[in-house]
Formats: sequence, structure tokens, C-alpha cells
Amino acid sequence: MLLTMACIVFANVVLRYTTGGSLVWGDEVSRHLMIWVTFLGSGLVLRFGGHVAVDSLHAAVRPPLGRAIRAVIVAGIAIFCIAMAYFSSLYVWATRFQTTAATDISIAWIYLAMPIGFLLLLLHLLFIAPSFIATGSYAPSDELDPDSAASL
Repeated sequence: MLLTMACIVFANVVLRYTTGGSLVWGDEVSRHLMIWVTFLGSGLVLRFGGHVAVDSLHAAVRPPLGRAIRAVIVAGIAIFCIAMAYFSSLYVWATRFQTTAATDISIAWIYLAMPIGFLLLLLHLLFIAPSFIATGSYAPSDELDPDSAASL
């Protein structure tokens, strides 16, 4: 999706500067792809610890209290994901008859990224919850190192 979006935006820029015209649907489709990429990728970013987080409190207290704080954090995120998946699915249902301007597809297909993304976010949270609560660590990743990114 990201590659497709980049190609559409590049083609639109080239067409604007060479012909003065552009793809009528280019901006809309690239925006919709960005929405899907964002919601599908948020779970992976959570799994590897890439989201912004304040970890100084549960790192500074004794281990049993730190585990309790992390358990509350996991529960709060899980409740948020469930609530957002539910309410965003209501939003998808409410927009099922609206269509986009350029491509004339249902807006519900674009907003479907929200409930799917929050359910995937919850799934990834459940994958890391035991180790995060016990030690405060995330899944290891060769591509993403949040500790080195935070020190930049």
C-alpha cells in the first residue's frame, strides 16, 4: 500500500509539472491508502515498542509495583482498543451510503480501517502483554529499536 501510494503521488507530481494536469483520483486514493497503512501498522509498532510512552514511573518503583502499573496500562489500552473498535464500527455502519467524490466508492470501505486497525492493535497488545507486564520489555525487532530512537 505504501509503495502504491508513493507511485500515485509521484505520478501526480510529474503530471502536474509536465502537462499541467493530474490524476483526478490520485490525491483521494493516496489519502485513503495512508489511512489504511496507519491503522494496519499501528499494531506492529505497539508490538515492538515504537509508540511514544512514558516509562519513567514504572521503571523507578520496586518491581511488584512496576508490574501492577504495567498491568493497569495494558488494561487501559485494551479497554481503549475495544471501545474504539466498537464505536468506529458504528461509524462505518453510519457512513455506508456515503461515497467518495472522485472514485465513487463507499466511505465505509475507507473507515473500515479503524475497527480492523484497533482489533489488530488489541491482538498485538495481547501478544506482548505477558512479557511487558513481567519485565517491561517488548518483542525484539531488527528493524525497530525504540531505545536508540529515543536517544537521538
